[in-house]
Amino acid sequence: MKLRSIFILLCSALALSGCNLVVLNPSGDVAAQQGNLLIYSTVLILIVILPVMALTVYFAWKYRAGNKDATYEPDWDHSVSLEIVIWSVPLAIIVCLAGLTWVSTHRLDPYKSLDRVSASQPIDPNVEPLQIQVVALDWKWLFIYPELNIATVNEVAAITDRPIEFKLTSATVMNAFYIPDMAGMIYTMAGMETELNGVINEPGVYGGLSSQYSGQGFSHMNFDMHVSDQAGFDAWVENVRAEGHELNREAYVKLEEKTVAHPIEYFNGIQTGMWDKILNMCVGDDTLCLNDMMMVDALGGGGIEGLYNRELYRGLCSADDPEALFVMLRPELYARQTEIVAAVNLLPPSSDPTRLNQSNVQAN
Repeated sequence: MKLRSIFILLCSALALSGCNLVVLNPSGDVAAQQGNLLIYSTVLILIVILPVMALTVYFAWKYRAGNKDATYEPDWDHSVSLEIVIWSVPLAIIVCLAGLTWVSTHRLDPYKSLDRVSASQPIDPNVEPLQIQVVALDWKWLFIYPELNIATVNEVAAITDRPIEFKLTSATVMNAFYIPDMAGMIYTMAGMETELNGVINEPGVYGGLSSQYSGQGFSHMNFDMHVSDQAGFDAWVENVRAEGHELNREAYVKLEEKTVAHPIEYFNGIQTGMWDKILNMCVGDDTLCLNDMMMVDALGGGGIEGLYNRELYRGLCSADDPEALFVMLRPELYARQTEIVAAVNLLPPSSDPTRLNQSNVQAN
């Protein structure tokens, strides 16, 4: 029986040795810092856990019924030294964990632009982050490259050591975007835009996935991230352009249909304003955009007036000339603003514009 237990233990250890602990050994600097945070936190916690486990075994052995040499003190009820150890050590660890968490939370904020490529390489101020717009669909991922005017489904590519700025939203239920080798998980929500900044320091093909259950095809909502040098990335872009077709409203509406294990798909050419339409959930011609809906609410809300405003102001929030829109909707406010700006421009350099603003407020 003892040999059998040892054999099972050795087989288990051998199986675990083949596991890829990507969270603790990632290829991206942000994910590496997050992995280090897990290690530091675990070590601090083990400072308490290991002595408690060892002392549990020690006390159980020393004060067993058969040990006649153990000290017997039936009236013992308090020890100042023991109380100091019991309270001070955990308190010190909690303070350390709190400080570590506070610093790391701000340093690894997913909305914060990266301040380094790796531990030994700072950010090059001349290199702009590669912006990728991400849409979570049922049950696939759409990646849009606004700078390159291309898009892909269930495949994404990036450049080694170049910062990546993901802008994310969802066309359906809440989802979670996760590339373990690059950075932590970030949620995607319909009608909202979240952001994730990261970098990959080694070339290769890395797996990405949805880390939150979102329905029938959730288990197939995976994608590959191809990371290479600039030449390899350029070749990938040319391949997308050669095989892709335009991502217009009709193509996107078709993509919104529920599919399971959707194949990789390429698009060459993005219809103007597509991301704003997706974000405001109005890619279809007969759908009122969320920003237009909010303006309707501000102008009267529901009822007959709201229905009138719904049709009157449809699409105006996406106007190319927002100032003209402001003039049309609030002419009296625009005229007043023009007067104030003109008055400020006529002030001598020594004048205090805040006094003029205060007098205008009093006059109003």
